[in-house]
Amino acid sequence: MLRKIVGVLLVGILALAYEGIKGPAPRRCGSAGAARMKLRDGRHLAYMEYGVPKEAAKNKIVFLHAFASSRHDAVIATKLPPGLLEELGAYVVCFDRAGYGESDPHPKRTVKSLALDVEELADNLALGSKFYVMGFSMGAQAVWGCLKFIPHRLAGATLMTPVVNYWWHNLPSNLSREAYYDQPTQDQWALRVAHYVPWLTHWWFTQNWFPSSSVVHHNPAVFSPQDISIFSNPMNKRPHLSQVQQQGEAESICRDAIVGFGRWDFDPLDIDNPFPDNSGKVHLWQGDDDRLVPVKLQRYIAQNIPWIHYHELPGAGHMFPYLEHVAADIIKTQIT
Repeated sequence: MLRKIVGVLLVGILALAYEGIKGPAPRRCGSAGAARMKLRDGRHLAYMEYGVPKEAAKNKIVFLHAFASSRHDAVIATKLPPGLLEELGAYVVCFDRAGYGESDPHPKRTVKSLALDVEELADNLALGSKFYVMGFSMGAQAVWGCLKFIPHRLAGATLMTPVVNYWWHNLPSNLSREAYYDQPTQDQWALRVAHYVPWLTHWWFTQNWFPSSSVVHHNPAVFSPQDISIFSNPMNKRPHLSQVQQQGEAESICRDAIVGFGRWDFDPLDIDNPFPDNSGKVHLWQGDDDRLVPVKLQRYIAQNIPWIHYHELPGAGHMFPYLEHVAADIIKTQIT
């Protein structure tokens, strides 16, 4: 009898451990009031539109939001001076990337699948044969996938402090290693887990035994003085923050980290010039005091891609697109 009781307890403990590792099933999304479209594979994408009506727009932009963000965080639209989108004749659409906000999860999400989501979104909204893509942070990292897999659909692209994957094969190992070990130890471990044992990512990000990701746990040590000043500005409060991870951490921030720092079959230096006829431009913006994305790696990438227009902002941290005058410069540089 004792053996049976122990056996039942052991099975119960293992079951609980398994559930903790794999993460709970995503919660239901699709609340009233969210504009959503159905994709070919049956998933839904939630989106939000800004600026002039797309039928009247001279410039159409698909914006890719950052880590732990949503369609409400289209900084290239929400942080601009009033009236600038109208002055530029610009339409901006930002969608909840899979697993965030009101968009359905995509357990098989890849860099390529996200680029194809962008293309299908643009087609369903009838944005035409060409449109701009702009992204911030992890969303900017996803712009590399658009440049790789749907360059024929792009009028231009902007990457704002795009997250760097330390395991991209074209990065010099000594430079990548140096930048990797410049991070806090807890972030080194968080990225190791996401890269080498992705099935443990949910458990690692949510357990309380060891320090986990600085970004996930809002550790101020990884933000610059400019970033902290931006966070403290009441104008930058995020009233929709509770919606971002409403489906659970497993399908939002954890999936994002797994894809962003996982094994890619290409990296930026493998991408061919998307505009060999000079019909469009690709801009990359980086702060030289960014403590989340190493400027030394961003410089290497920009210096070794001849078709990149690189803009480095002195004294800027990671959150510079939240500054009105910078956001205005970024959008005007791309579409005018």
